[in-house]
Amino acid sequence: MENSDRFQRAIAEFDLLNGRDPNHRVVEGGAVPFELFFAGKLTEWVLRLNPAPSEAALLAARCQHLCRWEIPRSDYPMGRSGYLAWRRDLKMFHADRSAEVLQKVGYDSQTIDRVRSINLKKDLRKDADVQLIEDALCLVFLQEQFDDLAAKTPEKKMARIVRKTWKKMSNRARQLAMELKSSEEAAKLLRNQSRLGEIHS
Repeated sequence: MENSDRFQRAIAEFDLLNGRDPNHRVVEGGAVPFELFFAGKLTEWVLRLNPAPSEAALLAARCQHLCRWEIPRSDYPMGRSGYLAWRRDLKMFHADRSAEVLQKVGYDSQTIDRVRSINLKKDLRKDADVQLIEDALCLVFLQEQFDDLAAKTPEKKMARIVRKTWKKMSNRARQLAMELKSSEEAAKLLRNQSRLGEIHS
C-alpha cells in the first residue's frame, strides 16, 4: 500500500501543502514548517502504536491538520464558545481539503469518505482508526507541545488539560505517555493523572 502510486502522490501533496506553513519549528538547528513537522511526528506515533495501520489511518495522520494556519484562532471570539467554533470549523476544513487532494490523486469515494470520517473523529473509542489517530495526537501534544503551553498557562488549567487529554487516550497510549522524557512539571502531572485513573478505574 505504501508503495502504491496514488498513496505516494497523496503523501507528497499533503507534505507540499503543509510545507507552506509560515510558522516554523526549530529542529536540529534548522527551521521546519510547523505543520509539516507535526504531520511527520503524528505519522511516527501512529506507526509506533500500530506497526501495520490501515491505509486510511496513514493518510489521515498526514493530513489531520492540513493547512491549519489558514484558519487562525484569532479569527474567532475569545472564550470557550469561540474556541469550540474554531475547532469545529477546523475539522471540517481539514476534512474538505484532504478530500480534494485524495480525489485529485485518484482515490475512490469509499476511501475518501473513510479518511474524512477519521479526520472528523467520528465514533471515537468505537472506531479503532479514529482512536489510533486520537492517541497519536495526544502523544504528540505531550511530547512536543506540552512544555511550551505550560510556560504560559496556570498550573490548575494545565492539570485540567492533562485530565482531558488522558481521558481520550487508550491504555496503550497512556503507557507510552508515562515513558516519555518529559519536563518535571509534565511528568508530575502525568503521574498524578495516572494515579487518579487507577483510583477511579
